Amino acid sequence: MDRNWARYVTDVRNWFVFTASERWREDDSEYETYSDSGGKSGGQKEKLAYTILAASLAYQFRLDPAAVRSKTFRFVVIDEAFGRGSDESTRFALTLFTRLGLQLLIVTPLQKIHVIEPHVAAVGFVDNPTGNYSRLQSMTIEEYREQQALRRAAGDAR
Repeated sequence: MDRNWARYVTDVRNWFVFTASERWREDDSEYETYSDSGGKSGGQKEKLAYTILAASLAYQFRLDPAAVRSKTFRFVVIDEAFGRGSDESTRFALTLFTRLGLQLLIVTPLQKIHVIEPHVAAVGFVDNPTGNYSRLQSMTIEEYREQQALRRAAGDAR
């Protein structure tokens, strides 16, 4: 019984009860209502979670996405947030964070690099081939694209 209680109270999804209303800009009519993300598809829940995260950052730090030059610190670290989500939800989140002018450090498996690539200026690959130490290779997104093109060309030549 204590384990169930501990699991319940340590799950942040149980900390708040909320309702959100998605509205059309043209006439302010309601498009969708969300209540604790219950009854929604996985993609809808992901988009809602990203929207709440972005809105909470904007509110907490008084971000003004319309400001051309801002003196606010807008650095966000996202650790494996996009690993299991759909490509569509990932694109949605990245576009939303970009609109807020957030600078992101995204830690994700390589399987999502094709989705994240248009939103980043640099990439860093970490591996641990021997199990003794990790290696980091950093490169600009242009260098990454060049390497990918060389790999594809080498693969086609075989």
